[in-house]
Amino acid sequence: MAKRWYIVHVYSGFEEKVKKALGEKIDTCPNPERFGEVLIPTEQVVELVKGKRKTSSRKFYPGYLLIKMELDDETWHLVKTTAKITGFLGGEKPAPIPNVEAKRIIERMESGSKKPQPKFLYDIGDEVKIIDGPFTGFNGVVEEIDPEHGKLKVLVTIFGRSTPVGLEFVQVSKK
Repeated sequence: MAKRWYIVHVYSGFEEKVKKALGEKIDTCPNPERFGEVLIPTEQVVELVKGKRKTSSRKFYPGYLLIKMELDDETWHLVKTTAKITGFLGGEKPAPIPNVEAKRIIERMESGSKKPQPKFLYDIGDEVKIIDGPFTGFNGVVEEIDPEHGKLKVLVTIFGRSTPVGLEFVQVSKK
């Protein structure tokens, strides 16, 4: 039987503890070779904290783990009885996710570690507050987005006139 990827729902905020507990249970079970990787889907994000850039980790599917395993009654029971796991996505008879989807999630995790993403994603028309630079404290509206370079063009009202201001993603926050 080949190992496939399954999604497991866990208590939000307990992903690391559940991963550790599950790893310990797998190590002590009679057939640990029936399990593969256990992943918490995360990506690196950049934010501005007290005027300094800070890179942190963000879960892009909070409350979920990915497990590569051979699913049968024994492995299902081992995972299901781990503390703080509420169950498999798909209920009593979970279906594996397609390999293409698992690959996409893993690639997103790997690309995020090379080039951190902004903490917030913006759309044209979003109202934002400038939190860094000479226009700190001003409010504006997103006019253009350049995700490749992590920059925005924001319309800021200065002396009663709308003025476009070029800013980096980390220099603004959503209102």
